[in-house]
Order: sequence, then structure tokens, then C-alpha cells
Amino acid sequence: MTKTYDIAATFERNFDTVYRLCYSYLGSHADAEDAAQTVFAKLVRNPRSFNDEGHEHAWLIVCASNHCKDVLKSAQRTRVVAMPEREQAAWSSQDAVDDTIDAVLRLPTKYKDCVYLHYYEGYKTAEIADMLGVPASTIRNRLRDARGLLKKALGGDAT
Repeated sequence: MTKTYDIAATFERNFDTVYRLCYSYLGSHADAEDAAQTVFAKLVRNPRSFNDEGHEHAWLIVCASNHCKDVLKSAQRTRVVAMPEREQAAWSSQDAVDDTIDAVLRLPTKYKDCVYLHYYEGYKTAEIADMLGVPASTIRNRLRDARGLLKKALGGDAT
């Protein structure tokens, strides 16, 4: 018996998250849209069974993260000159919130992943550890280190 997979519902539930994650990696709205489209196209070409919506959400996050890492490593990407000032200007119009987002976007990938999943998506450290395939203690340490880096970047280091 074949279960009908509702890709439209999956897209509606998860597109914003996948897009934001792709943007956090790629720093460009156009590239983020392309990457998000590719992630959902993978799901259309190879439908999967998920235990629940949380499992579906986690799979899409990992898939998007892996795809963006591949894009960043690609030879074509390294030959293209990015214009981050223009893209960053779209996010830089709201002062404090945007300063924080900008600082998060500049974090090294291992920290950015943890911060994004924990603070923006609400995952617990054990769940992030399962998604990224590392011990929960590593996730906690990365979050601690990322908070320190963000504190320095945002000028809150007057202790």
C-alpha cells in the first residue's frame, strides 16, 4: 500500500526554516532560494517516510545544512565574487536585532549551526547532537563558545 505524500503541506510547514538556514550559510537571498528549492526537490524526487513532523523538520534542516556546505565548497562558488554589503543591507535596517543577526551570520559554521538550531528553532542540545552526529557536551561547549564570541562581537565584553 502506497502512502500519498503531501509535499505541499511539508513545504508550507518548513519552507521558512529551510530558507532562513540556507540564508545563514550562503548570505544571499537568491542563493538561499535556490538552495531551499533544491532541498525540497530532493524530497520530491525521493519521497521519504517520517515518524512525525519533528522528524521531517529535522531531516530538512540536516539536508539543507549539508547542501549549503556543498555549495560553499563548490568550485563555481569560489570563483564568484559575492556582494555581501548589498545583501547585508537588507537585514541591517533594524539596529540591535540586526546587529545580533549579523554577528550570528559571521560565526564559524560549527557555532552558527548550534546557535541557529538552539535559539532560532528551539531544539534542545540533545536533539541538536543527534542531528549533527556529535555528543551533547560538544553542543553545549559550542553554544558557550558562540555566546562568548557574540558577546565580544556585540561589544558586551566590559566585565
